[in-house]
Formats: sequence, structure tokens, C-alpha cells
Amino acid sequence: MLRLRQTAPALLTAVVVLALTACGGMESAPNSTFNHTTDFNTAVDGLWDRLLLLGTIVFVVVEIALIYTIIRFRKRPGGPEAKQIHGNVALEITWTAIPAVILAFIAVPTVKTIFQTQAPAPAGALTIEVTGHQWWWEFHYPEYGVTTANEVYVPVGRTANFVLRTKDVLHSFWVPQMGGKRDLISNKTNMLWFTPNADLGTNAYNGFCLEYCGASHANMKFRMFTVQPDEFASWVAHQARPALPHDSTRATAAPAVPTVTVASAAGTPPAPAMSPDLGYVFPASELPEHVMPQTPLPARLQFDDAVLAQGDAKRGETSFMMGGCIGCHAINGNPMALSNIGPNLTHFASRHTLGGGLFPNDDRHLARWIKNAKAMKPGAQMNVIGVGEYDPILKGPVTAGLTDAQIADVVAYLRSLK
Repeated sequence: MLRLRQTAPALLTAVVVLALTACGGMESAPNSTFNHTTDFNTAVDGLWDRLLLLGTIVFVVVEIALIYTIIRFRKRPGGPEAKQIHGNVALEITWTAIPAVILAFIAVPTVKTIFQTQAPAPAGALTIEVTGHQWWWEFHYPEYGVTTANEVYVPVGRTANFVLRTKDVLHSFWVPQMGGKRDLISNKTNMLWFTPNADLGTNAYNGFCLEYCGASHANMKFRMFTVQPDEFASWVAHQARPALPHDSTRATAAPAVPTVTVASAAGTPPAPAMSPDLGYVFPASELPEHVMPQTPLPARLQFDDAVLAQGDAKRGETSFMMGGCIGCHAINGNPMALSNIGPNLTHFASRHTLGGGLFPNDDRHLARWIKNAKAMKPGAQMNVIGVGEYDPILKGPVTAGLTDAQIADVVAYLRSLK
């Protein structure tokens, strides 16, 4: 009893801490997977709740029996010798049968959930081909001929079927609030599908790579936007257009927007296509705080921000094509930019982030990324472009690159691709 009185304060403290931890809401854990935003995580969360309940019951029963046995049959001075139970067939059958029954209660719902989440996607699902790169994400919508990077739009009420492949090493695709994680494996295609609940509305969620893939594994992020069917139709219709700079001399050359219809929730007719000049883009003012990049800029990477105001998109387009950028990037609408080594930059200005979701997509961060991406993100594959910047591949400063003024022009060009 003395020992129990000594340990009671510590046990009470532990119980209070656990209780307070359990009181935390979604505000304190915005990336929690324990919610019912899709059919996938509803099934998984239901399985988790059942296993947790059964595990808790088993734990409590076993601990009560254990404590009772320790106290009831503890050795006492002058007490009789403990009764031996070796060879008690009935008892051995009992303590073998009970765990078998418990495992059956665990196995049946587990196997059922596995078959449910591993089944092929239902007919009519929106196919999104996902390719993992070191260290960024490529998203391709084959149904609409749209390719983008690090930001993926899905309409609520329609199943999204993600076809997962890797371009290099192992990666793992995970949007915690949507539920489910699936690996991207070399020479193999994996699938993951889920249907965002129709009542989710327009919202933004964080996505991550969950398989260690090298120096910037922790910096391989993306954003998922759940939008209404008509908003998705507007977005995908505009993304299918060639990205021409929106200035007075070239806006008139933009071709007609292709007709796009997107199936909405079951039982309702497809939403009409929307195609305003710039299409739908998730409003920056509605981005939740937890999806906004907070990565600090490297202190040693300097840039003359004053020249950004003088950036010229036309000059920037020339620098983009002459400076080697077309060797890695594609822009639908620029016949010289056809490479798929790096992220597709079509409608780049419509994205909220850059650098694999690591930085906000604004002039200040974009200029420094173009100047020296390797200083911005460990292991970045992009070449060092800024004149005077140290290039770890060349083992010396860059001499045939772009000045801050020329980089400002490229920034103006990319930011005009809306």
C-alpha cells in the first residue's frame, strides 16, 4: 500500500495529461486523418475505432485479471505452496480459444476494409495520373489533356482515381485529411481512389510524401483543392488552354476554350462548364493558415528586389528561351518549351506555391528560386542560373547566367502565364 500511495500522484498526472491531449480539436491537428471527408477514410476510421474498442476491452480485462492474480495469489509468509496447473487441458483450451475468437472479430472487418479500399475505382471516376519526382509532384488529367505540378484540383461528389507512378526512387502519396496512403514504386503502377464528400465545399488540404526519398523528402509537398463541380469545370477548361502572356499584344491570340463538362454528385445532372477569361482558381484569401508555406528564405541568397518592378514579360520570354529554361520545362503555348524534365509551367501564375509546395508563388520567392534553387531547397535538380552564385556542380561561381534584372524579366514572364 505504501508503494501504491507513492506512485498514485504520477499515475494521476499521466491520466490528466492523456485526458487533456484527447480534448484537442481539429484546430490543433489540421492534418488529422481521423475524419470522414471521403469514403476511404470513413472506412479506415471505422475500422480503427472498432480495433481500438476491442483492444481497449482486452487490455482492461487482462489487466484486471493480472492485478487480481498478483494480489490474490501473491506469496505470503507461511502460506501454502502454489497449486500447479501444468497439464490442465480445459484451461489451455480456454486461453487459446479466447484469443482466436478475438482475432476473428479483428480479422473479418480488417479484411473487408482491405478489399474495399483495394478494389478498382468505380465507373465514371476522374482519373488523375500522379508522377513522383525528386522532389516535386506532377499531376496529369488525361481526360482533359491538362498537366500541372504540386497542386491538384478535385470536384466534390465525384470519385478521384489516382494512378501512381514514380520517375526515380520510391515515394508515397498521402493527403491526411482525405485518408489513405499509397506508395509509388519503380516499374509498378499503384492505384488510390476516394470520393470527397459533397458537403465538403471548397477547401484546401496539405499533401505529403511519406516514403523517404532523399535530401528534400520533407520538402516534397503539394496542395489538394476540393471544389464544386462547376468550379472544377471552369478550372480544367482554362488549364487546357495554351498559356499566353496576358498583355495587350497577345491576349487576342488566345484560342477558344474547349468545352468541358464534369460529372457532379450521383443523381444530379452534370454542372455546366464555366470558362471566364482566366478560369477558376482557388481564392488565395480562402487558403487556411496551415496550408500556407512558412519556409524561410536562405539569408545568404541575396536579390535586388527593386528591379522586380521593372521586369518585362516580353524580354523575360526571350531570356526564358535563350537561358536554357526550355531544356527542362514545357509551356503549352510556347512552341520552344516542350521538355518534361521539370515541372510543366503552363498557367504557372495560377498556382499558389512553387518549389514543390515549399514557398509562396510571389515575385520575391520566385526570383530567388530562379537565381539559385539549390540554395532554396537541398538537392534541387534545377541549375543555378544567377550570375555570381556558387554552383556545386561546376564547383565555382556562375559566369554565363542571368543578372538580377534579367531574372526580374523572367519572373514577369512566368507571372503573366495565368
